[in-house]
Order: sequence, then structure tokens, then C-alpha cells
Amino acid sequence: MRLPYEVREAVVQVCGRAFWLKDPLRAFFLSAGVPPQVYDRYAEEPKYKIARHVLGELDGMGEEGSTIQRRLITELCKLRNVPDPTVPDRDAALTALRYLKEVAQAQKLVVEEEKSHAEQRSLEVRRRQAALAARAQKMEQLRASFAAMVVSRDDPQERGYGLEDLLAEMFEVHEIAYRPPYRTTTEQIDGHFTFKGFDYLVEARWRATPPTEGQIGAFKNTVDKKLTSTRGLFVSVVGFRPEVVLEFTRGTSANIILMDGQDLTLILEGQVSLGDALDLKVQKAAQEGIIFFPLAQRFMDR
Repeated sequence: MRLPYEVREAVVQVCGRAFWLKDPLRAFFLSAGVPPQVYDRYAEEPKYKIARHVLGELDGMGEEGSTIQRRLITELCKLRNVPDPTVPDRDAALTALRYLKEVAQAQKLVVEEEKSHAEQRSLEVRRRQAALAARAQKMEQLRASFAAMVVSRDDPQERGYGLEDLLAEMFEVHEIAYRPPYRTTTEQIDGHFTFKGFDYLVEARWRATPPTEGQIGAFKNTVDKKLTSTRGLFVSVVGFRPEVVLEFTRGTSANIILMDGQDLTLILEGQVSLGDALDLKVQKAAQEGIIFFPLAQRFMDR
């Protein structure tokens, strides 16, 4: 149900008069349950317009949007003073707050504290369930795409581009920020991400044969030229030859980890999360010098 016009305008006036800086306004909206992406869509607008746009977006979110609107009104009505001390006209801000309380109470839009907390908890549960369902659906799509690429007859270059796209989407689904392929003045980098305080460069290969010692060495050299906190993830769908892997555990710093097609399959099938997979591979490399630890040894269904 849409908010009555006088209540809507009262909220807009409070947002424009009781908040002078936008950061406190954003923090207040988010604390009331407004999704960050909804607020940020209008963050460059004036405060009055931000409030109108956000309320309009919440109108289109059905029951969830109505719950957030009531929560927002309730939190505003609970204020005993101006929330932003930098406002130039404190009296006008307090007058706007008092009027909002009057019209909101008259329309029975102020939610009791216990009911408000219960609605907020229910809202968070629904959000988590929706996020999990969306993630599962996206992972199934990626798994199907990977399976189709495995049996396709695309040329190696096209298949390599497909692998780069798949990796970017897989990292996004697992909420690990990922930079897609880019070029420096001298190098082509297939991807970059940050994980637990370390930067990782990515090499993604899908050739007919496993990478040679020289190819892995060239990637390691690229990593070595960056800051000491930089590591590398080399993804080869067709795997690695044991004797080649062994060469990178003899008297050399282990700042790269390796991932093959079976590892990718286990992640895409949901048998292990991407974060847990990276954790295990880094742990094995750091503690035992094993730069290629197949995930199947730990996570394969029994």
C-alpha cells in the first residue's frame, strides 16, 4: 500500500531539512533497511529528490518495500533531536520532525518496537534466502556453460575467452571483487582479484596440452615483478604435468597456486565454495610448498 501523500511529503521534508550532509542521510536510510543499491542510484541528487526517489523505489518492492518504509518512518519519529548537527536551520528541522510524527501517528504508521524488530529480522531472512537462491541459480548456469564448453569444438582462442568470462562471473557470484582481462604497457593480464590481504594475478588457459615449464615460469616472472604482496593463480583446464609442477617446488619461492578443470567443476557444482578452495590451496602452498593441490583430494563426494 502506498504511503499517504502527506506522510510521504513529511518524510521528504525531514530528509531535506534535518540532514545537511549526505553521508549521515545515507547511513540513516541503510540502518532502516533501505538496500544500498537503491539509495546509491540517486546519491548524486539533492536530498529532497533522493528521498522521493527512494520512497518511489520502495513502492515497487511490494510488502518488503512497505516494511522498509514503515521502519524508516518509525526511526525518524523516534528522533528526539536533529540527527545531523551541521544543519543550518535547526528550528525548521525540528518543526519538520514534529509534523512527521503527527501525521505518521494519525495514520498509524509508527511501528511498535517489538513488531519493528520482528519485521526487520523477517526481512533479513527473506533477503538471505533470495540471495542464496539467486546464487545457486547463477552457479547452475555457469556449470552448464562450462560443461558445454568442454564438449564444444570452438577454437582454442574462443574457448580461452569463454574461460576468462566464466572466471569473472564465478568470482562475482562468490562476492570476490574481480577485474577482468586488461593490458599494461608490456603485458596481458587475464584477471586480478584481492583475497585476504593479497593481490592475485590470474592466468587462464584452455589449450590442448598442459602448460610447459616455460609458460608457467613466464607467468611467475610477471607476478615476481609486482609488489611482494602479489601472488598468482594459474588456471589450466587440461591440468598440469607432475614433472613441470615439481620444478616450481625446488629452490624457488612459492607465490603461485594452480587450479585445473576438475577443481573448477567441484566449485561450479557447489561441492566447495571458491573462498574455501582458495584457502585450502594457499594453505597447502604456504605450509607444505604444494602449489597444486587437487580439490578432489578433500572435497570429492564419497
